Order: sequence, then structure tokens, then C-alpha cells
Amino acid sequence: MPELPEVEALRDLLAEHLTGHEIVRVLPVAISVLKTYAPPPTAVEGREVTAVHRYGKFLGLRTDGGPYLVTHLARAGWLHWKDRLPSGPPRPGRGPLALRVALETGAGFDLTEAGTQKRLAVYIVADPAEIPGIARLGPDPLAEDFDERRLADLLSGERRRIKGALRDQGLIAGVGNAYSDEILHAARMSPYKPAGSLTPEETTRLYEALRTTLTEAVERSRGVAAGRLKSEKKSGLRVHGRTGEPCPVCADTIREVSFSDSSLQYCPTCQTGGRPLADRRLSRLLK
Repeated sequence: MPELPEVEALRDLLAEHLTGHEIVRVLPVAISVLKTYAPPPTAVEGREVTAVHRYGKFLGLRTDGGPYLVTHLARAGWLHWKDRLPSGPPRPGRGPLALRVALETGAGFDLTEAGTQKRLAVYIVADPAEIPGIARLGPDPLAEDFDERRLADLLSGERRRIKGALRDQGLIAGVGNAYSDEILHAARMSPYKPAGSLTPEETTRLYEALRTTLTEAVERSRGVAAGRLKSEKKSGLRVHGRTGEPCPVCADTIREVSFSDSSLQYCPTCQTGGRPLADRRLSRLLK
């Protein structure tokens, strides 16, 4: 799933290519992609894009005097920029194409989604705050006013594990499964640690790891072509998705805990005092 750094890079790309240009056509190809129906997609046609915004993992195109076109790429969605779009209309039901946006220049972008679980979402709204997923977003961790005290206040009284708290978009916007693993590894903190139990020193470590990990990922992604962002993300990860590989800090073997629809990776030496975390799914299989 694209997370804050990749979505920020896509925002930069779209801001560069779309701002000042007119949207001439919005073509929904997959029935499931549109989550709003009034106003219709045609409401942004004939309008100039004046700005591109990021809201957590959402992207929003603001049009001159008209509504916003907002998208969330979900787990398997992606954006493909094309300097020249195909001349013929796309065929519904053929391949992963979900929606196409065309400019007056002949350029534009496609939104695609792999797999059978169709969760990619597009909204046409007067105000992005009308979208429930945006309305519930917590603060952006890279915002200037997101300081260590803000993080401490957010975690105060939390009963969840820190891994789950970091992934909660209503608590902190933009962090997902991959970067929460990376942040906790950098902070030398167990993903199972209760979020509300952090000492001041641990809060400082977590805050520094959060800001540094995301800032560095944004810088790595900035200027990278959209088609290469996924591989760039993977190449920059130190523990997530690297089960069985040596930890780049201590050379211990990176381990995994599996859940029904996801998994987490961590280093026992760096994060859990050398103790493997219980993997309940694996335990059930061994019974």
C-alpha cells in the first residue's frame, strides 16, 4: 500500500504536470471506483487544476471554481502518468484500469488496481472534509507543528500496542504497515509495547525515528518516476518485507509475525531484547 512518502511523491508529480492545465475528460472504467455520485465526474471537466494536496494517504486535485477530485489508492492501486494518453476509449472490464483523467494537452494519468479486492476510491466533492476517511484523519507527522509534545499527548492513555497505534489514521495520518515497522526498528522499540506506557526517553526516540524515517523516505522518493516508486520504497526498507535476512544494524535474523491480512517484521536484538515475539497464527498451525 502506498504510504505517506510515496503519496507525497505522487503529489509532487501531479502538481508539476497538472497545475495550470485543464481537465477535459474523466473516464471511470471500473464501476466500483466512484464513491460519490453528486456532483458527477463531469463537474471537473473543463476546469483548470489549481493545486494538488495530500491528506494522509489521500490525493486531492483542486479545480478552479469547481469541486475536488480526490483519490485513495488503497492496497493495490497505483497512478500512472502518461505524456500521451491512448487515443481510443478504454474498454470496461479489460485489465486493471479503473479511471482515466485526460488534459487538454493530450497527457494525463490512469488509476489502476490489481487483484480482486476493489478498494481504490475516487470522490468528487466540494470539500475534501466531506470524505469520512479524510474527516477522521489525525495530524500529519511531517507538519511543522507536529512536535514531541503532540506525539506524547496522542499516545497518552493508549491501551493498544504501539504498532497498531502508529497505523491508526485517526491518530496519525499517513503511516501504514511498512513504515511503522521501519519507525519502530529505528526507535529500537518492540511493536508489542503498549503505546501508553512510553517513558519520556522512549517518546523522544520514537518521535525522532518517526520524523527521520518519513523525511528520508520522502527525499528518496522525490523526483522518482511514478513507475519506479514501488521499487524505490522497497529498496529503502531495512526490516519490513525482509524476513530471514540479516538486520542491517546488528546482523541478527529479521523475524516476522503474521496476521490474517498482514504481517510485521522486526529485529529481536534491536527491538525485543533478543526474545522472539509470539506468532499466534504459527502457533495454531503447530497444534
